Amino acid sequence: MPTVLTKQEIVAEIVRAGKEPVYFIDNYCKISHPQRGLIPFKTYDFQGDLLKAFNDHRFSVILKARQLGISTISAAYIAWLMLFHRDKNVLVIATKFQTAANLVKKVKAIHKNLPAWLRISEMSIDNRTSFELSNGSQIKASSTSSDAGRSEALSLLVIDEAAHVEGLDELWAGLYPTLSTGGRCIALSTPNGVGNWFHQTCVDADSGKNDFHLTTLTWDVHPDRDKEWFEKETKNMPIRQIAQELQCNFNMSGETVFHPEDMQRIKLGLEDPKYRTGFDRNLWIWEEYQSGSSYMVVADVARGDGNDFSAYHVMKLETSEIVAEYQGKATPDMFSVMLNEIGKEYGDALLVVENNNIGWSVLDKIQDQEYSNLYFSKKSSHEYVESAMSSYDNVIPGFSTTMKTRPLIIAKLEEFVRNKLIKIKSKRMYNEMQTFVWQNGKPQAMKKNNDDLIMACAIACWVKDTALSVSQRDVAYQKAFLNSIGTGGRQLNTAIPGMEGYESTRKKDEIEKMKEHLWLLKG
Repeated sequence: MPTVLTKQEIVAEIVRAGKEPVYFIDNYCKISHPQRGLIPFKTYDFQGDLLKAFNDHRFSVILKARQLGISTISAAYIAWLMLFHRDKNVLVIATKFQTAANLVKKVKAIHKNLPAWLRISEMSIDNRTSFELSNGSQIKASSTSSDAGRSEALSLLVIDEAAHVEGLDELWAGLYPTLSTGGRCIALSTPNGVGNWFHQTCVDADSGKNDFHLTTLTWDVHPDRDKEWFEKETKNMPIRQIAQELQCNFNMSGETVFHPEDMQRIKLGLEDPKYRTGFDRNLWIWEEYQSGSSYMVVADVARGDGNDFSAYHVMKLETSEIVAEYQGKATPDMFSVMLNEIGKEYGDALLVVENNNIGWSVLDKIQDQEYSNLYFSKKSSHEYVESAMSSYDNVIPGFSTTMKTRPLIIAKLEEFVRNKLIKIKSKRMYNEMQTFVWQNGKPQAMKKNNDDLIMACAIACWVKDTALSVSQRDVAYQKAFLNSIGTGGRQLNTAIPGMEGYESTRKKDEIEKMKEHLWLLKG
């Protein structure tokens, strides 16, 4: 820009700077550089995109690597907001009060170093951790005490290093009402494990469950960083620190059941579903039924208290690939119809329904619909029993998740994941895995999180690898054994009268001997 402007040029510049935050920052903002002193602030493309997100969305959450200048670009945006808008009330909170105060200090420095003609509002109050402009806009830093900002109507709330703020869940409950008159929120942080407010907000934003817009900025968004920079920077850093500070990986710092490397591999394989369908569009389909393939549908039924979901997976047995998935609030009646329909759609797939609590109601309704391939098991051993033998004693429909079987099925899912035996494409499933952690020695979902998809998938892995495999092997052994029964070197073709190959002229003692072993085919 020329050093001397006419009045018309000044007016034009003020108007343009007031309309375009990127133009304002690139042309008039200066920041303090640790080696070069006061320098012009020139935004990178990713910073420009971030400014647009601040303007386009009321709520923004930024999952970032360190040293990307996100706090600085946020300070520049605040300076623009306060200068060109009247009566804006901005509150900054952070892990430590001094961190919040430093961000306020950056905003103040940007304002003081603007050209005199551009400072259309001057500072009327200037304190160490707050200041106010003559147009009524003000900013202050605050501690993370329970009463932070409660009595104010905020125009913008900035939460710096949100993942590291203890008790932010409770704090947010008090702060959110202060934004009810149209206020905005910017929450930014490097990750710090799973289950905290920042992690849950990012997860929910990614799946569209809240009003936040998620922006993820890993180390390589910076144009001056390449593989050589990364290798030099991480040479003496532990894996956990690299994942947290540069790769935006939540799991490396959490005590999750599934190993962080496995989680990273799953994340890279996530895919949007080919179809989102069903009455609530919560049935996600990646692959339709393929003739010649075998499928299994495994369902976890909601308890009915409103806090969890009914869920099911469709697994392609040849590849252990999850080809379809549902998670929603369907009633038991609706869910039974849905399971019947999806089972038929995938070639009369083996239908496995957890029979705990309300699951019995769903199973009764499925049996009323006379579904042809329902999973039955023995009460004591949980062994798989085919539908044709469901009338035998000690056989029940569905799968029982008990204190004995729960750790077994979860261990089987972990084994499948670790050995790359299962293909998971679902963001919903991945998000549940992120918050499935060890608590007091037991694997379970963190507070306020769900594990419906995990449990359905765990049952699927156990049934496929244990029940079905054992059943198929035993049937093969039983048939081989029966076929070996005979005299004079001749083999029986079958043990069932009326079937092709049955010879009614066999000796009576031979037939009686055969009958003694019929129990083998009954499981």
